[in-house]
Amino acid sequence: MKVLALNSSPGGSKGNTALILKPFLEGMKNENADVTYYDLKDLNINMCRACVSCWFRTPEVCSQSDDMKWLLPKIKEADILVLASPTYTDAVSAKMKILMERMLPLVHPQSEKREGLFRHILREDHNKNAKIVLVASCGHYENLTFDPMVKHIQAFSGTLGRQYAGALLRTQSLLLQRVDSVDDIYKAAKDAGHQLIKTGEMLSETLETISRDLMPLDEYISISNSLILKKSSEHLN
Repeated sequence: MKVLALNSSPGGSKGNTALILKPFLEGMKNENADVTYYDLKDLNINMCRACVSCWFRTPEVCSQSDDMKWLLPKIKEADILVLASPTYTDAVSAKMKILMERMLPLVHPQSEKREGLFRHILREDHNKNAKIVLVASCGHYENLTFDPMVKHIQAFSGTLGRQYAGALLRTQSLLLQRVDSVDDIYKAAKDAGHQLIKTGEMLSETLETISRDLMPLDEYISISNSLILKKSSEHLN
């Protein structure tokens, strides 16, 4: 089972998104999955030029010569594609969005009716059993903050003909390393990795544990504001 994890957090492997991503990938490795990880911040991936050369002039080959040249084949081969991103303005980060747009060569320009919807025809070598998983974090309190992002990844999965396998969502991530008794959250992330490789799906109760509240809303607002004031003071000084 080939797993490709792409993290678009500017903090990379040291960011808040990685706090959930790392144990998730560890769980998959423990089930003997072949896991490959990249921080998108370290890669040269230009925005799509919409020249559609990858559709007509050089099918499946982008006109740009950047890191997508070697990354796209890995995306194509992956049985599980893990898209990890912080939530910025109710969506994935800009780097992740650029990556997603550069996956255009994976489909044909022609369209068809697939699952009752208008879809681009999939390439002949499409991996029909491939899955996409979202791992996301944000500093907001409510899980509904992720709703636009989840819907986007669900739609994107349909475009690529891949199964949307679910999401590991972590709000209140600013305090994840500042509070005690969060071992159950990290364990749940690891368990989700085990489950996905072993059974092909993640249990809803496992995902709910990952997303559980760390504290009451009023307390979270108070602590968050204190941290912001401290950071503001550091910048001014």
